[in-house]
Amino acid sequence: MTRLMLAALIGSTAIPALAEEVNVYSHRQPELIQPLLDAFTQETGIPVNVAFVEKGLVEKLKAEGDRSPADLILTVDVARLGEVKDAGVTQPVQDAALDAAIPANLRDADHNWYGLTTRARIVYANKDRVADGEVTTYEDLADPKWKGRLCTRSFTNDYNVALTAAHLAHHGPEATVTWLEGIKANLAKKPDGGDRDQVKSIWAGECDISLGNTYYMGKMLEDPEQKEWAGSVRIVFPTFQDGGTHVNVSGVAMTTSAPNKDAALKLMEFLASDAAQKIYAETNYEFPIKQGVALSPVVESWGSFTPDSVDLTEISRLRPEALKLIQQVDVDG
Repeated sequence: MTRLMLAALIGSTAIPALAEEVNVYSHRQPELIQPLLDAFTQETGIPVNVAFVEKGLVEKLKAEGDRSPADLILTVDVARLGEVKDAGVTQPVQDAALDAAIPANLRDADHNWYGLTTRARIVYANKDRVADGEVTTYEDLADPKWKGRLCTRSFTNDYNVALTAAHLAHHGPEATVTWLEGIKANLAKKPDGGDRDQVKSIWAGECDISLGNTYYMGKMLEDPEQKEWAGSVRIVFPTFQDGGTHVNVSGVAMTTSAPNKDAALKLMEFLASDAAQKIYAETNYEFPIKQGVALSPVVESWGSFTPDSVDLTEISRLRPEALKLIQQVDVDG
């Protein structure tokens, strides 16, 4: 059990503070971020304590208030980054190194959060049952030709809500409702599981295409069982009809309490450094946010794409409306 987890159980003031440490609340699975944190500790000597908070992170920080031991929040999806900012549990961080490393469109205009990596929301297509060029756009997923051929995780999942918000930004609410209705009509089965489970369903012959994040392909190739699933599909980078491929971010924000602010800022700067961005690229199969950092050979083999031009802050703003439309159509039903 980490010091941070123990503090959460018996009260954060019960454990004497180290001279320097960083406490992180993370939405990201520990195995995805541990190599980065280990590299930071090796370079600086500053230990990092992580508590994986799958649900209720905002509520937890609000309840802890100024007594919270958390310094940083690591999370996925621009909607979650927007959520922690809107909840008032983060503070602005103005830092020249971060601003230089991270493009303006991938960080908060008020400096409350910074993107660290990007991932594309793509289509996994069966190599044998889906012809090259048969699916090219997100809009095409609602075409009746896919009836009974599409698998997806829940559409209320953050990744699909963000994709729906991007569709909303491009086409407006009426067209988005029609699109969601088309997707629902094309489902081979009720949405469940995660992105990798959908690829397993393609491998099992239950469907022909699915939505997923790019980095899951790399993770499947690492797993002896899942490698066979991955071998049954190819990655297709769809675009919006008037745009590019939808991308989202993982990111970091500093909490309002941040008892170890200086050490936490060092970790933020490290996560945007060449060394950390290389680790992201090689171990997590994500796209580095910093220009000039090479992709992993696996990621590079998937091909190139043009990211969509819709600003991520606009996607975050439209998320509540997108979720409302998803629930209105009852896609998961």
